[in-house]
Amino acid sequence: MARLQGPEWLYEEGIGENRAILIEDGQIAEAAIELPGTLPAGSIVPARMTRILVPRRRGILAIEGGEALIEPLAADLTEGQALTVEILREALAEEGRSKLARARASSAPVRPGPTLRDRIGGATRSDPVGPDRFEEAGWSELLEEASSGEIAFIGGALRMSLTPAMTLFDVDGDLPPAVLAMAGAEAAARAIRRFGVTGSIGIDLPTMPAKADRQAAAEAVDAILPQPFERTAVNGFGFLQIVRKRERPSLPELLQADRVGAAARALLRRAERTPGSGPRILHAAPAVAARIERHPQWLDALARRLGAPASLQAEPGLAISAGHVHSRTL
Repeated sequence: MARLQGPEWLYEEGIGENRAILIEDGQIAEAAIELPGTLPAGSIVPARMTRILVPRRRGILAIEGGEALIEPLAADLTEGQALTVEILREALAEEGRSKLARARASSAPVRPGPTLRDRIGGATRSDPVGPDRFEEAGWSELLEEASSGEIAFIGGALRMSLTPAMTLFDVDGDLPPAVLAMAGAEAAARAIRRFGVTGSIGIDLPTMPAKADRQAAAEAVDAILPQPFERTAVNGFGFLQIVRKRERPSLPELLQADRVGAAARALLRRAERTPGSGPRILHAAPAVAARIERHPQWLDALARRLGAPASLQAEPGLAISAGHVHSRTL
């Protein structure tokens, strides 16, 4: 059972990912995952202009680890020219394609961008030995919601859909329209905050003829979602649009873009916390096992943390999210 407590950030330096949660009243109010090797927003890096797409407006840069889109372009910038840029938005993975990182020219000295630990400031490090405070607060349930897009609330449910244009929350339920709209607006605002959803966001509420009911639903969002953000009023069809500054992928974008990788990292976390003193065997779907095998340092790190050997066993027919760990006592 979750423990009631004041707001507190918890941080884990995991295997293959770092993760953090903000706990309020025993529940996860905000969550984030950081993948090592990601060039974070706020980084100032050297770059080279490789292709001008629209003169004075848009081009492609070569940067450490890949490419970035730069807007606007200086009039005298030419292809092949070296420059320094600031990363405004990290690269975003989408189904079938990826969006390049966004950058702009900078005169500042080269420096790394803030890490997840930097962004959250002071945080308690979660220890793999003892109570699992992430799980106590609902970590696995949060990952399932972010991955599936199915989010239940009292009296209804949200269906979260990732589209190229926006993240859309559709509200459904059996409550009277005005009551359902209020509950759905609150649930969507909590989900937006919890998952770190940014950019353009749409909330599709029930149709409400009364202006007062539409205004109440919009004010419910204002009461929960921290500033800064911009929003429209709820229109006559029940649609509300929100815009939040976008610097990095949301948790649903990160998980849904690479379900196999997410399952692999979750299994490693589970293995690290499996009680026992002997070797650990990680049973996984073939795709998940193959992903872990591609990163032998992950199993090495797991063995060091456990103080015991760790091995993989691929099981055909096992769902990618159904991996489990067997502890064999010596």
